[in-house]
Amino acid sequence: MERRVIEAAEVLARSLGSDPNHTVAAAAMDTNGRIHTAVNVHHFTGGSCAELVALGVAATAQAGPLVAMAAAGDGGRGLISPCGRCRQVMLDLHPDILVAVPTVTGPQMRPIARFFRTHTSFQMRRPSECSASTGATMTRSHAA
Repeated sequence: MERRVIEAAEVLARSLGSDPNHTVAAAAMDTNGRIHTAVNVHHFTGGSCAELVALGVAATAQAGPLVAMAAAGDGGRGLISPCGRCRQVMLDLHPDILVAVPTVTGPQMRPIARFFRTHTSFQMRRPSECSASTGATMTRSHAA
């Protein structure tokens, strides 16, 4: 499993060329073994990381739960770790996902929760789910 998702991200990253708006590729694997790939969208206003775009691509394909994610940089940068925003989104949406990270001994798959000292998950609640109908609220849950 891990090798397939890492290879998919690295192959896509190598194909990116010199476009400065697309410099990172990501691959996500669902429970059926399908791999969903995407690239980042850089823009001076912020843009989206490749991992977040891959989550959207997988959702569009009605993938269901994702089991693995890997990201790779263009220009031969190879496997890269997800940023804090991507880590939090993966934890919230796919708390059991394994994430590929580079280590001195080679790529390793780590549970997303391992990136956090404590498991902190935020969930937005719709106004209709709130006790006050004034707007959305955010709830936090902790697990050791």
